[in-house]
Amino acid sequence: MKFINGTINIRLSRTAVTLGKFDGLHKGHQLLLHELAVRKQYGYTTVMFTFQCHPMNLFSDKEVELINTETENRYYLEEGRIPAPKPDILIAYPFTQETADTSPEDFVSDILIKKLDAKVIVVGSDYRFGRGRRGDVDLLDRLSGQYGYELVVREKVSDMGSEISSTRIRTEITQGHMELASRLLGYPYTIFGTVEHGRNLGHKLLLPTINLYPPAGKLLPPSGVYHSITRVDGREYFGVTNIGLKPTIGGESRKGAETYLFDFNHDIYGRQVEVELYHFERPERRFTSLDELKGQILKDADSSREYFRRHVLWSKGDGFRS
Repeated sequence: MKFINGTINIRLSRTAVTLGKFDGLHKGHQLLLHELAVRKQYGYTTVMFTFQCHPMNLFSDKEVELINTETENRYYLEEGRIPAPKPDILIAYPFTQETADTSPEDFVSDILIKKLDAKVIVVGSDYRFGRGRRGDVDLLDRLSGQYGYELVVREKVSDMGSEISSTRIRTEITQGHMELASRLLGYPYTIFGTVEHGRNLGHKLLLPTINLYPPAGKLLPPSGVYHSITRVDGREYFGVTNIGLKPTIGGESRKGAETYLFDFNHDIYGRQVEVELYHFERPERRFTSLDELKGQILKDADSSREYFRRHVLWSKGDGFRS
């Protein structure tokens, strides 16, 4: 998959393009990618077109935190970590005031036609674009006769009688409803990143841990302890993950994810890993001593083992899945 980031100098030919914010790459987005894959069979270059930042972040003082960062979206597509085919090209187009002021008609003519040579355009039924969000599927349909492209519109996907949307999934994550958020996504909510040095909490407790510090724009669930599975070099390890500031140790200024992996004691600093959060166990709290904290972590680990025995195939009881 080719990644085009932060440039307006794009010239492609004979493409099938899907458009959207694609935050979370959820089940609705996956349907659009499957539509692209169908068109690829007819020789079109498939393109997923999104923006470098959430459009609302240009107009609001409060940043919209994303289910998946741009890096995560790119990684999940490239590595096949979502149940949908990856496009040939992923475009993260600059979203500036000039972009926001572009009329819907000019967006179609100047970007979709002149730059991307779109022969097929695939969108959800609620897709809006252009200045004042005046562009919609009706406009795309009217312009299809002028420019000769095929328009494919997919209706919203529903779950439990309500439409699946990035907004709905963000709400579930902020409430710690990891099972429901993962069901709406179609894959486990995941934190992806490079293992960093923490404050040596695991070393002090003789319980080896790994630390991830997601960027500020990443949406994290409430602080607390979660049953988790961590992917390291293609293997999956069961564990427990603390989201928060580690109040017992203190001194943390940024919210992070510290994970205790069962039956794992390897140095993986600087390596990229994925931490999947499956179930909220308890809120984060401050303990009076490290011994008390260690005892609670071991109790959390027992709860996590029991959770995965009931819900996920446990491979030979050795703490990892192949």
